Amino acid sequence: MKLSEYRFYLPQDLVADRPSKQRDESRLMILNRKTKTIEHKVFRDLLDYFDDGDCLILNNTKVFPARLYGRKEKTGAKIEVFLLRELNHDSRLWDVLVDPARKIRIGNKLYFGEDESLVAEVIDNTTSRGRTIRFLFDGPYDEFKKIIEGLGDTPLPKFIKRDTEPEDKERYQTIYAKHEGAVAAPTAGLHFSRELMKRLELKGVNFAEITLHAGLGNFRSIDVEDLSKHKSDSEQVIIDERACEIVNKSKKNRKNVCAVGTTSMKGIESSVAISGNLKPYDGWTNKFIFPPYDFSVANRMITNFHLPQSSLMIMVAAFAEFDFLMKAYKEAVSEKYRFFTYGDAMMII
Repeated sequence: MKLSEYRFYLPQDLVADRPSKQRDESRLMILNRKTKTIEHKVFRDLLDYFDDGDCLILNNTKVFPARLYGRKEKTGAKIEVFLLRELNHDSRLWDVLVDPARKIRIGNKLYFGEDESLVAEVIDNTTSRGRTIRFLFDGPYDEFKKIIEGLGDTPLPKFIKRDTEPEDKERYQTIYAKHEGAVAAPTAGLHFSRELMKRLELKGVNFAEITLHAGLGNFRSIDVEDLSKHKSDSEQVIIDERACEIVNKSKKNRKNVCAVGTTSMKGIESSVAISGNLKPYDGWTNKFIFPPYDFSVANRMITNFHLPQSSLMIMVAAFAEFDFLMKAYKEAVSEKYRFFTYGDAMMII
């Protein structure tokens, strides 16, 4: 498959810049792969599609406030620092992106906060935009993290053309987020409310939690026409024994196994036994799924409506079948579904 095949017309006003008033009130498009039919529902109608013994696979990663604004020493030039990954807990070393990048050199000091109480030093240039910085902070780690949380902004994607607002801190996070490490939310999970999860639980639906710390690679454009040559960024994945037991029991009993989001799907497809069962894993994945692809674990998938030619859209095309997905996206545009991070949802069955 070629990248150019994933173009479609998306009006800018269909890219949602705010979440729905209630999490489970987003619209939900149901794609039935057997009948090739499309239904239009509301997200809470999910209840009608799951029964006792079915399983939902959730990504319980937690987004941290990764966007910092500071000043460069001497010149006082404004600088944006996006925290990508903590490299060393004790040394306060981080991989970051800086903007504007051209003004930052090794040895430069960066100051954050109105009182410039937090200082970092650039110690390495890793890419044209990326840097490694060391925060010069000698206090306890918990105190350091509190300062980062106080100064940092919710890392909304650049495609959302507005400043962050107080509600983003809660809404750009799933209600089941537990393990901090993501700089991008697993957006399919944003539609789940506590009430909906409780009602699913009462129906006998099981939840298997895995962790995949979603990175900025989810938003990076693909710059090769031949998809087999695309290289994805690595992301950390943790799948424990308990999650595997829940998933494999549903598979054994021929119940539905539904991956909630592309990150959950990527995580489980990165750790599959020859039998097709899910197995424990603690490591990294740079898996890029594109058609044709045989999925091993889940027979259902919940996801958002993604941007044209994005790696996320391409993965969904592998699951839904390319022609069917393109038909669904055309209908979504016609019916004015909301796209991207804060947009509406799709379930493929």
